[in-house]
Amino acid sequence: MSEANYKRITLRPKKEDALLRFHPWVFSGAVATKDEGLVEGETVRVYTAAGNYIATGHYQIGSIEVRVLTFRDEAITHDFWVKRLSVAYDLRKKIGVVSEHNNAYRLVHGEGDNLPGLIIDVYGNTAVIQSHSAGMHIDRMYICEALKEVLRGTLKNIYYKSETTLPYKADLGQEDGYLWGGHADEVDEIAVENGLKFRPDWLKGQKTGFFVDQRDNRALIEKYSSGRSVLNMFCYTGGFSFYAMRGGAKRVCSVDSSAKAIMLTENNVELNFGNDPRHESYAEDAFKFLGKINEGDYDLIVLDPPAFAKHRGAIRNALQGYKRLNAVAFDKIAKGGILFTFSCSQVISKEAFRLAVFSAAAQSGRSVKILHQLTQPADHPINIYHPEGEYLKGLVLYVE
Repeated sequence: MSEANYKRITLRPKKEDALLRFHPWVFSGAVATKDEGLVEGETVRVYTAAGNYIATGHYQIGSIEVRVLTFRDEAITHDFWVKRLSVAYDLRKKIGVVSEHNNAYRLVHGEGDNLPGLIIDVYGNTAVIQSHSAGMHIDRMYICEALKEVLRGTLKNIYYKSETTLPYKADLGQEDGYLWGGHADEVDEIAVENGLKFRPDWLKGQKTGFFVDQRDNRALIEKYSSGRSVLNMFCYTGGFSFYAMRGGAKRVCSVDSSAKAIMLTENNVELNFGNDPRHESYAEDAFKFLGKINEGDYDLIVLDPPAFAKHRGAIRNALQGYKRLNAVAFDKIAKGGILFTFSCSQVISKEAFRLAVFSAAAQSGRSVKILHQLTQPADHPINIYHPEGEYLKGLVLYVE
């Protein structure tokens, strides 16, 4: 499509300030007019009230009306996608995420890679694309073709997994499936993260099949696990568990409410350690399990729950949930224990999460020290003009 064919959106007077600071979103309240016949997901050009071009992006119905792809007056062609994906891939290689010891990484992290609404995770020979906007969904085949070119020689499969992430108002009619390469009965990928093996489940698993955003934090838990009894709550595929085992934990217990998650955890532990008697697992509600254990049973506890708040209206309840969960952990953890606690809710700020954990610590009456303040790894970069991209918050606490 040429630039001349892009429809036009015009902003209200003095509503271009955020775009002049390179923030990649245009909110609906900033829009004065838009061309007739505009279809959700279509590429549009954005103009100031004075008629000056300012950005090009994907149009969407909702509070965020345009997600900006570029601030240059350029067409969104095959070359555009190749260039953006190449820049993203080069970054991952330069920071050492792509290596013989690690072939599982995030290639595209939305706004952090100047591609808002797009997530691409790579697991060995397979790339999993996830669209969080109508525009990225519509452009999925262009992205697929560019991805094949950028990862030529290393990629065999491209899977599309967006049924649960696309805007619910958008009637886009797309089921998850392979855009290129293998089929469900042919693909059994074993990925490697820091030398440890796992099987990502992009077909039926959460997100894109594995939580690559905890890679660095899993490596940290390995350093603290020697000789400890480790409890991994909300374990999902067991990442923290098999790192703790390699770190020399004397006992590791994995807990998740999902029986499927427990099966994935057990498979991943077996991949790395065979039938190691140090590991045990339970498909059980987190609060029920924590309520049954004795004080001092575990001297290293991991709390990595799913997002308690997915929108601003849920913030208050989410903070109460974090306080309650951490309060139980403070009551149960052994003296001299270490607590890894996380929030992956984007709408929960670092300050609010820390306050919830502080309140839980105060309620327990125990002496608690902060050893580390954690965030997402470098392959989940934060666009400096889009601080909202910092979603993962974590604390490592020493409990006397």
